[in-house]
Amino acid sequence: MTKLVYFAWVRERIGKAEEELALPAEVVTVDDLLNHLRGLGEEYEAALQFPDVIRVAIDQEHVEHDEPIAGAREIGLFPPMTGG
Repeated sequence: MTKLVYFAWVRERIGKAEEELALPAEVVTVDDLLNHLRGLGEEYEAALQFPDVIRVAIDQEHVEHDEPIAGAREIGLFPPMTGG
């Protein structure tokens, strides 16, 4: 099981702050994960319709979309962030 945590409008569109999912063996990178999640229902598709803008953290460290997710205890998904 992998713990997924959703933030800001990603959380609002999916309708939950976090969940634990058993991921299929073919989900090995962040990109794979985002594509898999989009297939879980309309709310996921709405939240992740532009996967390139989604920021991802594995165990609280920001990573690129080609990063492997093997061994991740927690994966956070964030919308684009602006400074200020």
